[in-house]
Amino acid sequence: MDLRLLDAEPTTDERAAIDAFLGPPVSTWAGADAVEDGHSAHGGHAARAQRHQLLPTLHALHEKAGWISPGGLNYVARRLTIPPADVYGVATFYALFSVQPRAPRVLHVCNDLACRCAGSDKLIEALTERVGAHGTDTDGATWEPSPCLGQCDRAPAAFLIQSGEDPTERELTNVDAEALIEILYGATPAFPKSATPPQAGQPNLRLLRRIGLVDPESLDQYRAHGGYAALRRAFDIGPEGVLREVLDSKLMGRGGAAFPTGRKWDAVARQPRRPHYLICNADESEPGTFKDRVIMEGDPFSLIESMTIAAYATGCERGYVYLRGEYPLAQGRLEGALEQARHHGLLGEDILGHGFRFDIELRKGAGAYICGEETAIFSSIEGYRGEPRNKPPFPVQRGLFGPPTVVNNVETLVNVLPIVLEGGPAFAQIGTERSTGPKLFCLSGAVAQPGTYEVPFGTTLRELLELAGGISAGGSLRAVLLGGAAGSFITPDDMDLKLTFEDAREFGTTLGSGVVLGIDDAMDLPELLMTIAAFMRDESCGQCVPCRVGTVRQEEALARLASGRTRGTVQDELNLIAEIGQAMRDASICGLGQTASSAVESAIARLAVFTSNGGATP
Repeated sequence: MDLRLLDAEPTTDERAAIDAFLGPPVSTWAGADAVEDGHSAHGGHAARAQRHQLLPTLHALHEKAGWISPGGLNYVARRLTIPPADVYGVATFYALFSVQPRAPRVLHVCNDLACRCAGSDKLIEALTERVGAHGTDTDGATWEPSPCLGQCDRAPAAFLIQSGEDPTERELTNVDAEALIEILYGATPAFPKSATPPQAGQPNLRLLRRIGLVDPESLDQYRAHGGYAALRRAFDIGPEGVLREVLDSKLMGRGGAAFPTGRKWDAVARQPRRPHYLICNADESEPGTFKDRVIMEGDPFSLIESMTIAAYATGCERGYVYLRGEYPLAQGRLEGALEQARHHGLLGEDILGHGFRFDIELRKGAGAYICGEETAIFSSIEGYRGEPRNKPPFPVQRGLFGPPTVVNNVETLVNVLPIVLEGGPAFAQIGTERSTGPKLFCLSGAVAQPGTYEVPFGTTLRELLELAGGISAGGSLRAVLLGGAAGSFITPDDMDLKLTFEDAREFGTTLGSGVVLGIDDAMDLPELLMTIAAFMRDESCGQCVPCRVGTVRQEEALARLASGRTRGTVQDELNLIAEIGQAMRDASICGLGQTASSAVESAIARLAVFTSNGGATP
């Protein structure tokens, strides 16, 4: 294939950044100087086989240059033998990349649900007044509003990116305007600490039991507190034994779809095609979600051990952690844990002398909510735009690079450790008949003690809120957003809802990724719905018409309702929103479009927003 390359050339620094990641070019196909006779070339197949390196190569370029210039983009295209149009399509897909010149120091300030409840609107007003409008380059620094950064337990939050010779990424939590302005102008922020769950140290914990008590960077401490005992038992009972325990546990996926984990693992294990791949979906971008971050920051070895067990049971030799791009602390902790695991024979060619080969690669996202969808992860890792794929074929049949693939999120995987140690039937005794085991919930918003909480399935919403100290002082409960932006609103009259998959389904809601966002009477509900609608519109990948158009039309209708300038009556607009929602549910390719109207429609139905008794319409 002849590539239509651009005329633009990379700067010396851009070329160096790309070559430092990919290695020096070894052929003209990959950007090396042409041979003297100009009639021969080699290495074309090898260069084309590197497309899966596109996303990390763009990260390397962006960290060095602060943006992806035409020259840098062109050199990436040459090195990986990808048409520049394809590279541009991928680069523009992700929110953390810029294809326009930008200040080297960028502060992303969250203005999503939990941070709004914590006063982020005032932070943004102060930045606008004292620094200038977002996107304005002020002495090499700028700021941008951001969707949820996954720091909802420590809101309001921001995310600092500094490009150049010494690139830096840093989470900023519990921030105020003065601190943000100082950091924007060059002050060095304090090194972040991993969050300690409010229940830390309690004896009944399974998933959170080490967090806050054990040094997350010490393999020795992890082992001293029970680490790698589950892997040793897995080797004792064999792959079939592990599968049997997971099936007997009735473990359901914790990412939102609630698919039986044992059935997924068993389906991949029995596929004759090789190799098999394992992906840990750590791209938790649902607004209000942060439980996986807490595990990765506070107990990274538990994820590595559980992935090793999953790979052993399903015949995988290669695993990937697809990590959210806004989680640099988790990235550092995982990288350190992976290095120690390899050094001590817990990853690699012959794990613990049992002849099992498995290793894990960390892949960093770049700000795309849709990449939490399991097939969109495949596209992203393979070097394409992170767009979902039609199913069937399902990932257990045809997944990453084509072969069968297991995809589980962090919480699902770490549940495997107590299952293997205690046995599947014992695990199934926790919770209810159809929702077994412990569950992590992310409490944020107007609650007294935000954080990640571990409770058995069957705990009521009221009991969970009481565990977090109830509603923040001075407020009264208006509603709870359960499941995040793709979830639905619950009224104060429904606080005795049991938190199980079956009870949520019967009620007409979802547990989703475990978001429990408290909303008090001080919060502007129409504004909150506009935030959700804007998020869904912005995060739609645009691949299918129902979602691409429907999310825009939903936001427009909400804007008209909020302003009081409706087309027809208020009821006409509400009917239109319901019709749009039904179309998206019926015809969207993936879960984003199918749930894009869930929160909005539930607020209209249960909270009387925009109707006379809701008191929201001007």
